[in-house]
Amino acid sequence: MSSNTYRSIYRSGLFAGQSVVVTGGGSGIGRCTAHELAHLGAALALVGRKIEKLQAVQAEIAVAAPGTRVSIHSCDIRDEPGVRQMIADVLAAHGRIDGLVNNAGGQYPQAVRDITLKGWDAVVRNNLHGGFLVSREAYTQWMEAHGGAIVNIIADMWMGMPTMAHSGAARAGMLSFTETAACEWGHAGVRVNAVAPGFVASSGFDTYGPEMKAKFRSLMKTAPLQRYGTEAEVSSAIVYLLSEGAAYITGSFIRVDGGVPNARQTWKLEEHSRSVPYEGFPLARMPDCLKPGAQ
Repeated sequence: MSSNTYRSIYRSGLFAGQSVVVTGGGSGIGRCTAHELAHLGAALALVGRKIEKLQAVQAEIAVAAPGTRVSIHSCDIRDEPGVRQMIADVLAAHGRIDGLVNNAGGQYPQAVRDITLKGWDAVVRNNLHGGFLVSREAYTQWMEAHGGAIVNIIADMWMGMPTMAHSGAARAGMLSFTETAACEWGHAGVRVNAVAPGFVASSGFDTYGPEMKAKFRSLMKTAPLQRYGTEAEVSSAIVYLLSEGAAYITGSFIRVDGGVPNARQTWKLEEHSRSVPYEGFPLARMPDCLKPGAQ
């Protein structure tokens, strides 16, 4: 087995003959999920704003899962005509869309009192409007007639998101959209679910400023499992919800967060190292800000 081979828990060929769209497929959780789906036989349409990142992942998959059909599509998911054309291009390239992973998103830290309307709008459009647009176009252009599965990536926003109110509001909106679309689109054989990652060690951590990076280094102590999650642990949940094993699950969500929302001030968490992470993605790398000695 090659050192680049994904160590998935799922059976080989699970998605053979299927085509899956992954937005935000050029980095982080999207990149990891694309690799796992390729390993399981899916054809892929990777979507993102930066074509160079998509090309890099396409090249990685060519080595890790030779023969996988991977198309790449540069698209700003906040742009309605652009999204409509992107889905049409995916169908032209693959002839079908069996699954959609709405992973693209982003935010920046800011106290509520300091968030401008422009900043608020940018984050909400990225994390809520974009997921809606891609879902709607995938549904109307293909899934309404043929069925399919949609997985929306939200976040650990259950008790608010101090310093990221814009993102929390958008993610909560995306959960409500997930529940509503599951009801309205069930008749078409379309399932809509969500995955809510908590503190997951991802390359995106290194894009934040020094103050936020310092916070990242202490956050794992707030989780009952006392560690960060891995991208592969999130991907595993996404792949399950896309799979036939989740055929009777819709309008639901899976938390992948180490139990953070369950921690209470009335209970002192014990420090430990007994939770062993699932490291299925061989190309995953620890963010620089979490490495020993990082400042």
